[in-house]
Amino acid sequence: MVVHDGWVEAFPWLVQGTTTSGRVSPAGEGAPPFDLGLFSDGSAEAVVRRNWRTLAQHLDATAVVHAPQPHGCVVRVWPGSGATEDGVAGGDGAPQLVDPCDGHVTRQPGVVVAVTVADCVPVSLVDPKQRVVAMVHAGWRSAAAGILELALETMTDRFGTRTDDVHVHLGPAICGACYEVGPEVHEALGQQVPSGPEPIDLRGVLGRRALEYGAVPDRTTVSGHCTLCGEAGLFSHRGGDAQRQVGFLGIRG
Repeated sequence: MVVHDGWVEAFPWLVQGTTTSGRVSPAGEGAPPFDLGLFSDGSAEAVVRRNWRTLAQHLDATAVVHAPQPHGCVVRVWPGSGATEDGVAGGDGAPQLVDPCDGHVTRQPGVVVAVTVADCVPVSLVDPKQRVVAMVHAGWRSAAAGILELALETMTDRFGTRTDDVHVHLGPAICGACYEVGPEVHEALGQQVPSGPEPIDLRGVLGRRALEYGAVPDRTTVSGHCTLCGEAGLFSHRGGDAQRQVGFLGIRG
């Protein structure tokens, strides 16, 4: 599991991090992949749901909230965003599923909000003054549509967050050297448009957009882990993985 080391000491009331594939572990190679992709067909559904139960137990969460992710620009607030009435999707301890979205906001202790990623950016937003957190799944389409800005706006509108109080962390994702995309992606993200495919630093783009929206530089951080060329044992869609890891964030119960 990868955590933001700076937040461990600064915010001991947070539950935060990104799971890893299980390929790199003290037990050595050969461990089955710790796949959490409910919608990606990487592993059998029973295996994935068991992994989610394991994660929830490890985090000591009263609820882990997740959703189908359409690469759009919808942010939902927990509680009250279409969760199942019985509190457990499928009744087996796998995550509570809300309606499709790419961002979650909560201030409810014990609730962990989670997004699945395998090259896209898991963006963690923390307002320590109001004790509000948000977790965002930011691929290039969601980033271009303004998912990060919408999450910040939701925190402000619902809970009185000031953007300059927010700590922003751009988690493990494909790096700017590995992420080669076509001119249409550069254009959609407001970057200089090349004549052909060129790499783009999606975390760099998101970081600049956060600063333009009012975040401050010394509270905006970027993970050093790349899902494709890094050595942290992360799934990469571009690397041929159908499995997914999870970026998660919550307030301890």
